[in-house]
Amino acid sequence: MKILIAEDDNTSRTMLEAVLQKFGHDVIKTCDGAEAWQAIQGPDAPRMVILDWSMPEIDGLELCRRIRTMTTDQPPFIIMLTSRDSRKEIVIGLDAGADDYLIKPYDPEELRARVNVGRRMIEIQCRLADRIRERDEALEQIKTLRGIIPICACCKKIRDDKGYWNQVEVYVSQHSDAEFSHGLCPECFEKAYNEVKGMAMDKATH
Repeated sequence: MKILIAEDDNTSRTMLEAVLQKFGHDVIKTCDGAEAWQAIQGPDAPRMVILDWSMPEIDGLELCRRIRTMTTDQPPFIIMLTSRDSRKEIVIGLDAGADDYLIKPYDPEELRARVNVGRRMIEIQCRLADRIRERDEALEQIKTLRGIIPICACCKKIRDDKGYWNQVEVYVSQHSDAEFSHGLCPECFEKAYNEVKGMAMDKATH
């Protein structure tokens, strides 16, 4: 998993990177909040972010607030990493937009466990986003079958948006997931039966 870390202390940043790489993650390092903010806004930004509270340029709290103002259906999972351990400060960090909180010095196994929690949350978000996208596509298909549909009064063919005339079943199949099962209604069955019966009688008389 790709994880962005924002830590201004070189030693802490190197240790955090080593721990995450040991657990198999791909790490993007940034040295302050401004650099991290720029990376987060990139087209292929990581879905998980680990931020130090105290950083130059933009601190962890402000960076959390900025991230939460972003318009996205898949926001990053944020873990706040800090030596501040009072209940009040933990609440401040969570209110700023952090999803989780880890106190320095942290235990590597606890970090691994919290990262795994974040990964599960991201996977749930991805599945939910896919289902929403599928729903929207289905609704869009339904919309194409609404409104005024140009249909021939004689042969009942339907004109598509490119000007071509198609059989009703062809048009509906192209604009929905409907499948057709052909048969005869009672009126058409009687008409077809009478035509066949008439042809048989004509053949018999000749």
